[in-house]
Amino acid sequence: MSAPVFTTLGCRLNTYETEAMKELARDAGLENAVVVNTCAVTAEAVRKARQEIRKLRRDNPEARIIVTGCAAQTEPETFAAMAEVDQVIGNTEKMQPATWAGMAADFIGETERVLVDDIMSVTETAGHLIDGFGTRSRAYVQVQNGCDHRCTFCIIPYGRGNSRSVPAGVVVDQIKRLVQRGYNEVVLTGVDLTSWGADLPGEPRLGDLVMRILRLVPDLPRLRISSIDSIEADDNLMQAIATEPRLMPHLHLSLQHGDDLILKRMKRRHLREDAIRFCEEARRLRPEMTFGADIIAGFPTETEAHFENSLKLVTDCDLTWLHVFPYSKRPGTPAARIPNQVSGPVIKSRAARLRAAGDLQVDKHLTAQIGRSAQVLMENALMGRTEQFTEVTFAAPQPEGQIVPARLTGRNDDSQLTAIPL
Repeated sequence: MSAPVFTTLGCRLNTYETEAMKELARDAGLENAVVVNTCAVTAEAVRKARQEIRKLRRDNPEARIIVTGCAAQTEPETFAAMAEVDQVIGNTEKMQPATWAGMAADFIGETERVLVDDIMSVTETAGHLIDGFGTRSRAYVQVQNGCDHRCTFCIIPYGRGNSRSVPAGVVVDQIKRLVQRGYNEVVLTGVDLTSWGADLPGEPRLGDLVMRILRLVPDLPRLRISSIDSIEADDNLMQAIATEPRLMPHLHLSLQHGDDLILKRMKRRHLREDAIRFCEEARRLRPEMTFGADIIAGFPTETEAHFENSLKLVTDCDLTWLHVFPYSKRPGTPAARIPNQVSGPVIKSRAARLRAAGDLQVDKHLTAQIGRSAQVLMENALMGRTEQFTEVTFAAPQPEGQIVPARLTGRNDDSQLTAIPL
């Protein structure tokens, strides 16, 4: 018998939860199993999950195949119908020790082959299960799960449930332990990070958590926050951006589109000018701030004029790192029922144009960095990242996990900067 094999698809939060599941499976003594932690963000993600499961079955003919994650939560019947799958476990159940103990003891039988409960009834996170995961240089800490918003293109609330927060004290204690273990950077992660605190006593905001971490963990060199909804940025978060050098000057924004009508049809809570105003204010407070952003190409009813507004938003907000998503019709979402769906070839073309605009922005950013100094957190002996999350390579090995003062000297062919240590 062998230890279980885990495969993770999708977001950083899934990766975090896979690390927790590994510990739960080990503690339960589960053996000879393959666990697939799926993503449901698009129909293509579900297709890839099914494809991966079939491959894993071919490679592991005698193992038990256990499928969990957001796709298992939203479409349990899809995976239960696959001959390759032995069990389907929901997003709540995958975080419960009893589930893994039951699978290890083999007392979850055919009648309970599908263990998927109502995710909307869940009121707690599982952030306490592990102290974070990462490379030797950077650790990720889950502080929030779920989402209370209902964007018309998104299935994730039905896979993750309503928003719920890890208490600040628990987060601070986790980060203290990570710093004691030698981590030089911690990244706060969640499904809808800027909703953190709404379900906690006193309804604190994300900025309150950031300021508390920086105050109570003075030995933490770098704190980074992952994707945020800019319209929910609170006053303390903006103050942290302005006054806390240990908060990294890099924000990934959930923008999704640059046209007001499409934003309304997406049921987003901001307009185009809100996004531009936020970026201008954040840069005024922290001139070296860089932005990444999620943008969807080809949302239903999107005309060429609508798309041009998205394309223009890339420069109006001076975005650098783009995550471009070709719109994918997702059964179960309101957007899938909107008439006037954009054709596949047009979606593909518009996504390519957005990526090309993003490439130009990356080129501009890298060129502007040459000759400057940076603090580079080494991810391996030859590559690290600046405060702005830009990849940097060195000709000679540097200490992995350490922050190396460096001068940025040029570029290589892989959209990376080159550097020499100072």
